[in-house]
Amino acid sequence: MRSPVARFGAFLRGSFGLPKPDKQTVDQVKDLARSALRASPETAFAVNEIACNDPGCPGIETVILVMEPGQKTRALKVPKPLDEVMEQDILAALHG
Repeated sequence: MRSPVARFGAFLRGSFGLPKPDKQTVDQVKDLARSALRASPETAFAVNEIACNDPGCPGIETVILVMEPGQKTRALKVPKPLDEVMEQDILAALHG
């Protein structure tokens, strides 16, 4: 029997993940989110692009965490790659 490391070695090396997104693109999506949500300067955002191989997933989605002081963190999911996210996608995720 193969060891768990041998079986999952490719996963551990990151073969199933996505390359690290470009900082400029991440910052652009943060700015879009700040504008779409009319967020205060104190609101922090975290933006990640996630690959999902499950048949029920959109394949690649962008997750935007909205961290407002004194509020529970919200996750907005946009079912498209990071570099394709537009302000209207963020608004749709907010109301969807």
